Amino acid sequence: MRFRIRLLTIALVLATKAATAANIIDLWDQVQAPPTPKLVATTVKANETALLLLDIEEATCNQQNRPRCVAAVPAMARFLEKARTAHLPVFYSNTSRGSRATILAPVAPRDDEPIVKASVNKFFDTSLNDYLKAKNVKTVIVCGTTASGAALHTATGAAQYGYQVVLPVDCVPGGSLYEEQASVWSLINGPGTARLLTPTTLDAIKIE
Repeated sequence: MRFRIRLLTIALVLATKAATAANIIDLWDQVQAPPTPKLVATTVKANETALLLLDIEEATCNQQNRPRCVAAVPAMARFLEKARTAHLPVFYSNTSRGSRATILAPVAPRDDEPIVKASVNKFFDTSLNDYLKAKNVKTVIVCGTTASGAALHTATGAAQYGYQVVLPVDCVPGGSLYEEQASVWSLINGPGTARLLTPTTLDAIKIE
């Protein structure tokens, strides 16, 4: 009986080790990308929607360190003009070193468009939620860099406050394709955002 118990104990220990030995670092090279998510066209109401332009500034959106952000700016600028024409409120953010003057010229804020300053979640310890509530906003369109920084965390923060989140995947550039892929996947599938998030592109957003 004792021998049998010892064998069972050894088997249990070995099974436990087998189950816990391989962490994600051990298995890193075995990771395969999930299927490509489907994007959808969407319509937003001008009187209930705001555009968030997050950290599109010199320190975070430049050719040297983040060329994909620079490449995304013209599309952001075109959509910004579309949003302003439809009278959507527009809100900006800076990093700790940024200012109104450091936001890139093609998407520069007007004097009446507020800017908040925070780390990755632009709702944290700022007036962003108050600004949105004052404009009766129910949906936010999130554009920003980096994908795994301001875009990911502010979109999650917006969902936690109960806002519908429209995520144009062509305006959340990162420092690498992997960063963008991981961030977009997390926002589409994550428990904090999945129910409230619409993945799309800038050209597929209709404003009425």
